[in-house]
Amino acid sequence: MGNKTILLAAGGTGGHLFPAFAVAEELIRRGHTVDLITDQRGDRYGTGFPAREIHQVPAATLRKRSIGGVASTAWTLSRGVLASLRVFSDIKPAVLAGFGGYPTIPPIVAARLKRVPVLLQEQNAVMGRANRLLARFASKIALTFEPTKGVPYGALKRTQLTGTPVRNAVIDWSARPFRKPSVDGPITLLVFGGSQGARFFSDAMPPALSQLPDALRMRLKVVQQAREEDLERVEAAYREAGIEAEVATFFQNLPERMAGSHLVVARSGASTVAELAIMGRPAILVPLPHALDNDQLENATRAESNGAAWCMAQSELSPEKLAAEIESLCNQPDKLERAAEAARGMGRPDAVVRLADLIEELADRGGRR
Repeated sequence: MGNKTILLAAGGTGGHLFPAFAVAEELIRRGHTVDLITDQRGDRYGTGFPAREIHQVPAATLRKRSIGGVASTAWTLSRGVLASLRVFSDIKPAVLAGFGGYPTIPPIVAARLKRVPVLLQEQNAVMGRANRLLARFASKIALTFEPTKGVPYGALKRTQLTGTPVRNAVIDWSARPFRKPSVDGPITLLVFGGSQGARFFSDAMPPALSQLPDALRMRLKVVQQAREEDLERVEAAYREAGIEAEVATFFQNLPERMAGSHLVVARSGASTVAELAIMGRPAILVPLPHALDNDQLENATRAESNGAAWCMAQSELSPEKLAAEIESLCNQPDKLERAAEAARGMGRPDAVVRLADLIEELADRGGRR
């Protein structure tokens, strides 16, 4: 179909940026030019997003429902639409693909005004609020779960099941098979939670693991994400418990770390669940509490119902309960292996190909129009 300019729009969180990253890799491989449009946070995860250019436009989330809060949000979004229109005039994209989050509102409104085809990608088992608001503007809506809650009735006929795309590094490391721990061998436990989960795991994991029997603690190798301000106390707690641990604020090689793990403890964001499925790794999933749409709870319960993970509510997760669950799983390597197989069965390694095909289809259709 020849070289096209494709504009990707994503909110500034990993859950939105990582799927967009994967699609960018695939589109570039096919010979297209890719730009990213996002909010002021930009590529704060240091992914080195594979785009010709990253455009930052004003965006805001409605946090206060007062008259002043609504007015402020509307003013910021209107500035974002004007900035997005300038981007569209400069680069003339053939299609806009949005990956969720309120920062996608201005560019998608601009795409509508410029008559540029729009694709929406929903990673969660519950459609996000921004995507629900924007569904009316989408030519196609790519879903990860069947069914997905919250899809507007009028948009159902424009949905297509593709799965959530994952980065090339995840696909590459997924070739490493899961090897269950031997009866007396080492056990690698990977713990990560993103910006809203690292603090909880920093508080919960060291006291839980310190309660494990001596023989099991000696076998553990913990790899854990923690906030900068928590690093020293988490490292100290593991040293005192006699547990080998590597603690860092961020792991650039997270896919490699996942591939080398026997058990993962994590939040249940869409990208995390998708990557665990591609990898085929068993996990204890702790959904982020108080989420507006309970999207992480839905993601975790879908994985649990498939036998791929164990969902544990944060409100009920005492150190004693977490220790008991980890001890039980570590002492049942066959159970870990079965969960790994179930997780791999949920994976859609061709999701990025399916999504890139949809984007090319819309770009071609837009060109003909």
